[in-house]
Amino acid sequence: MDIPSLHSRFLGNVLPRIQQDPRVTGVAVAGSIAGGNPDIYSDVDLIVVIDDEAFDSVMKERLALIGAWAPLVAGFTGEHVGEPHLIITLVGPPLLHVDFKFVKASDFAKRVEDPDILWDRDGGLADSLAEHPPQTSSFDLQWIEDRFWIWVHYGATKLGRGELFEVIGFLNYLREAVLGPLATLRAGATPRGLRHLETVAPDEARDLRTTLCGYDRHGAGQALLAAIELYRRWLDDTGATIERHSHAEKLAVRYLHDIIDGTSQHS
Repeated sequence: MDIPSLHSRFLGNVLPRIQQDPRVTGVAVAGSIAGGNPDIYSDVDLIVVIDDEAFDSVMKERLALIGAWAPLVAGFTGEHVGEPHLIITLVGPPLLHVDFKFVKASDFAKRVEDPDILWDRDGGLADSLAEHPPQTSSFDLQWIEDRFWIWVHYGATKLGRGELFEVIGFLNYLREAVLGPLATLRAGATPRGLRHLETVAPDEARDLRTTLCGYDRHGAGQALLAAIELYRRWLDDTGATIERHSHAEKLAVRYLHDIIDGTSQHS
C-alpha cells in the first residue's frame, strides 16, 4: 500500500493497539487510501468492526478508546453527515485527520465502495465482502431537475433582497450538489460533489469559475446566470431521459432576469 509516510506511521502504530481489544473483529480503511490515490493532505478513513453483542458497550466509550489507541487532539461525532457511529478526529502532532467509523460485524458488508481490510481476526470480513457486492449510489438527475428551478427562484429572491452572503452560499450549494457531480459525471468519474474536481475534470472546473462571485450584486446575478447555463448544457450532454420542467424553467429564469434588471414587481 503506497501511502504518505505520516499516514503509514499512524496505521502502523494504531493497528496493534486496536487489535488488543477482543471486541474488535477487524479493521479496514476506505476513502482515498483504499482508492489508491492518497496524498499528504488526505485523511484516514478507518473502519473499526465490532462484535455485534459488544457494539453498544463500545459506543459508550468510543472517545476513550480512540484516546488509548492514538494521540487524540480533538474529536466529535458525525451526526451532521448522517453518521452517528463516526468519530471525526485530529490526532498528533504532527496533525492528521482521522475518521473512526465503528460498525457492527453484521453491517460491514453494507457499503458503496470496497475498503481495504487491514486486519481480520477470523477471516469473516473478507468472506462478507465476497458474498455481498457494494451498493453503488447513483446521481439522480430527475431528483435534481424536480428541484432546480425552485432553487433558482429562491436564489433570485435572496439577490432581490440584497442578501448577498445568502446568494454566495446558495451558489456554493449548487456547485456542491448539482454542478460538481455533473462535471465529474461528464469526465467519467463517480459524482462526489467537488472533491478532486480540479484533477478529475479540469475543463469543467475551469468553466465552474464563472459561477464564482464576490460581495457584489451584479457579479452575484451573473454567477447565477452562469450556473443556470452550465446546468442546462451539462444536463443536455448527459443524454439522460428525464422529465424536463420547461414551464418552471421559463418562469424562474424570467424572474431572475427581472431581479437583475430591477424590473421585478417584488424588487
